[in-house]
Amino acid sequence: MQFPFTETKIKHKLFLREFKESVSQDDLIWHLDKEDRIIEVIKSDKWYIQMDNELPKELIEGKKYKIGKLKYHRLIKGSGDLILTLRKLVSTTDMSFFYI
Repeated sequence: MQFPFTETKIKHKLFLREFKESVSQDDLIWHLDKEDRIIEVIKSDKWYIQMDNELPKELIEGKKYKIGKLKYHRLIKGSGDLILTLRKLVSTTDMSFFYI
């Protein structure tokens, strides 16, 4: 499976993730993850995160967001690249996502 981002491991359970401006909105699909996560936005220009049954929230640079285990969510593309750090709160050996 190919993901719509590049990812660099910073240290155990901490990753730098980058979504390029050229990514297609069609690739930013609803999905859920196997562990709780905290993301911190490094760079964003009108990118949004939408959680299941909630309105989209703008991703603000410097702000942290929690994504709960098995909670459906998606990104909504903005302008420019989106860069964030992602901390996985529970260890897992399978780094893949579940997609619908």
